[in-house]
Amino acid sequence: MSLRLSTVILPVRRWHDGGKERWQRAEELGFHTAYTYDHLSWRTFRDGPWFGALPTLTAAAAVTGRMRLGTLVTSPNFRHPVTLAKELITLDDVSNGRITLGIGAGGSGFDASTLRRAGEEPWTPRERADHFGEFLPLLDRLLTEDSVTYEGERYAAYEARNIPGCVQRPRLPFAVAATGPRGLRLAARHGQAWVTTGDPKISETGTPEQSLEAVRGQINRLGAACAELGRDVDELGKVLLTGFTPDRPLGSFDAFVDFAGRHAALGIDEIVLHWPLPDTDFAADEKLFERIATEALAQL
Repeated sequence: MSLRLSTVILPVRRWHDGGKERWQRAEELGFHTAYTYDHLSWRTFRDGPWFGALPTLTAAAAVTGRMRLGTLVTSPNFRHPVTLAKELITLDDVSNGRITLGIGAGGSGFDASTLRRAGEEPWTPRERADHFGEFLPLLDRLLTEDSVTYEGERYAAYEARNIPGCVQRPRLPFAVAATGPRGLRLAARHGQAWVTTGDPKISETGTPEQSLEAVRGQINRLGAACAELGRDVDELGKVLLTGFTPDRPLGSFDAFVDFAGRHAALGIDEIVLHWPLPDTDFAADEKLFERIATEALAQL
């Protein structure tokens, strides 16, 4: 599979004050997919504008026609599989089958704490993994079956109807974010793609070479998880969301080409760049960003 270039547009602009134009520009630049984050709020953006992912993607679907759209990533932290399935089927219909669901176990940030009941503590990493392990298979069923009845430890559904189902068959694709053993097994079983941000342990103190080896190890473990299920790991797309490794791929055109080439050699087939945002961790030269979007893949 040839390398594809995608972008993630943080949902921080009002739709009629530059938001719509950014999604349209992403399509004009030829990005394979434009994603957005599915959070209630996120990191340093908490006290500023932050809009909902699924309504934003629905609006983006209405003003674009070719580019794929998706989340990076949705999680069980504040969603239920029954209601999420209904919204995804609708979004897939509005977009005429252009949606990819990036999905993972979620983190310990604002998503995990905002909706707590009185006296309830945020989920531990193990609890997040437990919820995800039940959430993802149920969501898979809800998106592929007309009626689902299920009762588990954490989720339940009674004759949940999802007719007519997705435009994409048997359902819209899952891009599963995972690095641990349980998550990788879920990616191997349910995913059409796998997502990594590299190794967070070395994101600030490691070297690009160490990061590359960490991604190599993740891909090897994904291959082992696929082998356990009798699945060919090459069936899964391999997505790298940039911005969380020691590399600086938007530092220059040549830096990106080198970064992309080294990761493509490992098996990464989709690289996702954050759309530049001034005065944030994702600040970058927008002209360089657009040049990379339109010219860089031809250099590989």
